[in-house]
Amino acid sequence: MSGDPTGWFEELYLAAEAGEAEVPWNRDEPNPRLVSWVERERIDGGGRRALVVGSGLGMDAEYVARLGFDATAFDIAPTAIRVARERFPDSPVHYVVADLRDPPADWREAFDFVLESITVQALPPHLHAEATKRVTEFVRPGGVLLVLSAAGEQGDEPDGPPWPLTRTEIEAFASGGLEPVQIEELHDPSDTFPRRWRAEFRRPGG
Repeated sequence: MSGDPTGWFEELYLAAEAGEAEVPWNRDEPNPRLVSWVERERIDGGGRRALVVGSGLGMDAEYVARLGFDATAFDIAPTAIRVARERFPDSPVHYVVADLRDPPADWREAFDFVLESITVQALPPHLHAEATKRVTEFVRPGGVLLVLSAAGEQGDEPDGPPWPLTRTEIEAFASGGLEPVQIEELHDPSDTFPRRWRAEFRRPGG
């Protein structure tokens, strides 16, 4: 993994398609921490653009599109994008193969809502700062970034992936002009990761 820290994503999706593995983060419903936030904040995407980072097989992206957003969703794994398109053949979501570390230039400050759900934590810790910076650059003035992640403690050395984000790493999304709105630490003993972050950031202006 040290030589190619993202190549395993495509390998996993290919193995899953062949019935030889399971994608541990795949769900048959959108992330409940996204849904509860949307309902609490009464999010309406009408007339606005959204980007879903590391969209996997598409459940979160489909939910975001149902909110009225013009939604784009990307993943580095071509198989994930192909399966998402096949899974939702009539979807309005623009599914794209792209690399978070080298995204399309015209995505910079182009989206009113950006969802980063457990993508940065799937990368080795030495890539977290770079990946975080890329995520923040997608948010346009007046736009919102929502980050969902497992929570880790400073000094932990988990045998990832994933590598849960520390409080310091979550706070690092408040960079490049973004300001923190709310950082929540959520607890659920029944969850695979009983501590989770849900953090909202906003770029002033717009």
